[in-house]
Amino acid sequence: MRVAAVVPNFNGARWLPACLAALRAQTRPFDELIVVDNGSADGSADGLGPDVAVVRLGRNRGFAAAANAGLRATDADWVALVNSDVELDPGWLSAMLSATGADDVASVAGKMVRLDDPGVIDDAGDFLRRDGVCEQRGRGHRDDGRWDEPGEVFSACAGAALLRRGPALAVGGFDERFFSYLEDVDLGLRLRLAGWRAVYVPAAVARHAGGGSAHLLRRPVGGWVARNTLLLVAKAFPLRWAVPVAYRQAAWLVAAARGGTLRAHLGGLAAALPLLPALLRERAALQTRSIVPIGTVVDDRPWRGPRAGGHPRAGF
Repeated sequence: MRVAAVVPNFNGARWLPACLAALRAQTRPFDELIVVDNGSADGSADGLGPDVAVVRLGRNRGFAAAANAGLRATDADWVALVNSDVELDPGWLSAMLSATGADDVASVAGKMVRLDDPGVIDDAGDFLRRDGVCEQRGRGHRDDGRWDEPGEVFSACAGAALLRRGPALAVGGFDERFFSYLEDVDLGLRLRLAGWRAVYVPAAVARHAGGGSAHLLRRPVGGWVARNTLLLVAKAFPLRWAVPVAYRQAAWLVAAARGGTLRAHLGGLAAALPLLPALLRERAALQTRSIVPIGTVVDDRPWRGPRAGGHPRAGF
């Protein structure tokens, strides 16, 4: 089994050396190290060493395009996608590979913690709700043992994930129209609809700084999330889920207005509008190709009230 590490990079001079050092320090070495550079202007993709293949895209085409370029640049069986601001524990790859034995597993999520405070969870596997929200399990909570059980999750955060290359490409790879944010959730949904599973391995620990190059994007993160959530639900969600989707969109508008981010939020929604007709047309084709009903893939998790993800009392 061959495993490649793919690191999408955009002006990551502050983070990339430590990221690569952690990749080189794995107890089970990677067979390939690939950096896909999105037109960095800080020299971060230069002089990385003879063991690193650099794919240069020439301009910032987004995380999704960089991840696809990395998937195409190797013939490895599995590909580890690793953000440039992530440092993997030495046993990360070995632990992740321990969960790849089942033939229907296409992605593996590990335990991501904060780089500046490893006692705080950043992501312990993702779940998608019927209002369009992706829950990052444990985010912002202390690592107190609640996320120490391995098991199945909806999808893996691409900040530090292991993907079976063949299935990922077979379902179309990352949708480059998403550019950045939620592109991993969209891929995870298509993999699940095609009959593949995602699993969580808490022993595989990655330390994530967060927002490594987000401040360099052309719109705020909140705008990207608003935009891409709308794209995701238009592309895949059935009309019978319109009520929870509408509820969440209205709640986000109110929250943005109260939080002073309404302009960025509306800008993200406006940026989604030109793409909606094409995505709505694609939804029928996606449903036709699916071998697993979306209602069993996106289960009926709470989307409002104290038990919903993101609520202070929810425990997510």
